[in-house]
Amino acid sequence: MKKMILTLLVALPMSVFAQKFAHFNSAEIIQAMPEYTAAQTEMQTQTKQYEDELTRMQNELRTKAEEYDKNAATMVDAVKQRREQELEDLNKRLQEYYQKSQQALQELQQTKLSEITEKVTKAVKEVGAAGGYVYIMDVTSGIPYISDTLSTDVTSQIKAKLGLK
Repeated sequence: MKKMILTLLVALPMSVFAQKFAHFNSAEIIQAMPEYTAAQTEMQTQTKQYEDELTRMQNELRTKAEEYDKNAATMVDAVKQRREQELEDLNKRLQEYYQKSQQALQELQQTKLSEITEKVTKAVKEVGAAGGYVYIMDVTSGIPYISDTLSTDVTSQIKAKLGLK
């Protein structure tokens, strides 16, 4: 019995040292993913469409405002008030469109990035389970120091799991 307890006391600290730790660079992995490139392209396309529409609306507002300014002195009060209301409405629509476009872009970005992040997280879990790691930490999350001798860089393994080079 004493031998068994002594063996356990000797083996227990060894099991603590046998724990494996790893780290990876999520930014490097995500930027290598074709989904990321596709998401960036889609975001740029959407942004361009929104910017074009905003520019069109701004040009329309500017043209109507210039026309109003040029003809305001000769307009009847009823026409003048109607044109002022049109300008205010157009300006309001422009502001609302800008806000909605910004919101839509943020939602698109969150959706695309969450899909990509889920894939990376799944791959990290698979690499962790296969390698028997206790922790796998992301170096891009601001960890001040990770020992290269006590922690294994599994970035390439995660990339391989995702089919990346």
